[in-house]
Amino acid sequence: QLQLVESGGGLVQPGGSLRLSCAASGFRLDYVHIGWFRQAPGKEREGVSCISSSGGTTNYADSVKGRFTISRDNAKNTVYLQMNSLKPEDTAVYYCAAVETLASLCLTGIPTRYEYDYWGQGTQVTVSS
Repeated sequence: QLQLVESGGGLVQPGGSLRLSCAASGFRLDYVHIGWFRQAPGKEREGVSCISSSGGTTNYADSVKGRFTISRDNAKNTVYLQMNSLKPEDTAVYYCAAVETLASLCLTGIPTRYEYDYWGQGTQVTVSS
């Protein structure tokens, strides 16, 4: 069974950092494009970042560029989202999502949520003093 499990969320002060992990099981991550999304209360789920199956292509939402970094360790079947200089507006439930493709879906932007086939359960990130 294909599964994604996020971890690493928590409460952090403004300006702080967190690293989210997305561990995959049931499939090889090097055949999979991964996206990170977030959803704040009362808001639509929005794309935050994405990374191609090879790791060679990444993309970020304008709101997180320069602060967030996506990476992958295919040997560990895990994708990471390093989040620095966190702001209160980053508070949300963060989800990772996957679609099995070798195409560079990240090339021109973050694909919409409807292009992903598998989703994790989410991890809460709260940025507050």
